[in-house]
Amino acid sequence: MAQAYGNRTDLNNPANKMRKMAATGQTYGSATEQMRSQAAVPMGGSPAEQVPAPGSMGGLDRMTERPSEPITAGMNFGEGPGPEVLAAPGQVGVGSRDDLIQRVRMAAAQYPNPNLIQLLIMLEGQ
Repeated sequence: MAQAYGNRTDLNNPANKMRKMAATGQTYGSATEQMRSQAAVPMGGSPAEQVPAPGSMGGLDRMTERPSEPITAGMNFGEGPGPEVLAAPGQVGVGSRDDLIQRVRMAAAQYPNPNLIQLLIMLEGQ
C-alpha cells in the first residue's frame, strides 16, 4: 500500500515522484547518506510536470469579469474612475478632494494659521 502524504498532494501520485539520485564525486559514504535521506522524505516532481491545465486556475487568458469597465479604471489617466475608487471602504482616496480637505484640516490643527483656516473654510464650503 502506498504511503499517503496529507500535506504533500504532489507526492500522493507515484508518477509525480522524482527518482532517488546521488551526486557524483562525493566522499565515501556521502552518496549512501544522500540516498537514505531521499528515501525518508521523497521529492516531488519538477514544477513543469505539475503545471495545472490552462484555465483551471483562472489564468491571464480567462475572460474578463468586468466587460464594461475601461482597462484604465483606477489609474490617474485614461477613461474610467481614478485612484479614488481604490480606497478601502471608509477611507478617502489619495489625491481626492476629501483627502485634500483632511490634510488641510490636520495641518491647520497642528499649525494654526489664518491662511490655512481660510483655505479650509473655502474647501469645505464648495
